[in-house]
Amino acid sequence: MLSIPFAFQRAEAMLYRETFEDEVVHLRNSFSMLEEACKEPRSSRLFLKLLEAVLKTGNRMNVGTIRGGAQAFKLDALLKLADVKGTDGKTTLLHFVVQEIIRSEGIRVADSIMGRINQKNKNRTPEEKEEDYRLMGLDLVSGLSTELYNVKKTAAIDLDVLVSSVSNLSEGMAKIRGLIITEKLCMDEKSMKFVTAMNCFVSYGEKKLKELQGDEAKVMSHVKEITEYFHGDVSKEEVNPLRIFVIVRDFLGMLDHVCKELRSSKTPRSPNPLAPFR
Repeated sequence: MLSIPFAFQRAEAMLYRETFEDEVVHLRNSFSMLEEACKEPRSSRLFLKLLEAVLKTGNRMNVGTIRGGAQAFKLDALLKLADVKGTDGKTTLLHFVVQEIIRSEGIRVADSIMGRINQKNKNRTPEEKEEDYRLMGLDLVSGLSTELYNVKKTAAIDLDVLVSSVSNLSEGMAKIRGLIITEKLCMDEKSMKFVTAMNCFVSYGEKKLKELQGDEAKVMSHVKEITEYFHGDVSKEEVNPLRIFVIVRDFLGMLDHVCKELRSSKTPRSPNPLAPFR
């Protein structure tokens, strides 16, 4: 084997070619998931309504203070909702927001054509109707995690690893390109089959890499855009560019927990949002 020109480099090139397609497919799928994750929060009517409810509740609680009348808030504030508790020591601000949302969503569904069809009895008591609204709303709110599926998956991604993988693929391709134009290899008749095959691969691979780099640039732009939309300009202070997805994933976990609690409990009495929370 040592008599073969550039034997180890050739073996390395062949191994690279063998794994190239799988690497590209994996990276393109990851970038595709990231792109979908960037779309989901802004296109989710229910998620945006939740944010609006949080903002309105905060403003009602802070009326008359410098924090009242806020127009927006950073998403990491969502993770603090479960820490703010009412005077009973059990009901959190998140419970209140969810109860408000499930009722309004339940009424919305009940007013729809399908909702009217599904209402078994028009003569139900007000209490029974309220319970119907609550359960229909709970079904909708509980489904938000499914609606934001790609956001949750993206939260576990290490973006640095993806970027490094693209860079490593580019470096590997550059090595092969350099190898097949080496004079000693090109002058060796026994190596011509290898050189020809690798020339074809490089021609194909460089096109794939260019597409992959385009996907990377597009996704990075979308990540920056969605972060600035929901979180403001955090380029200088944020270590993890995907932090926004981590926040939403953790919030969805809290939301699912509250929905399970409300589903297993009797019809709750909504707390007064103006009552003191601590």
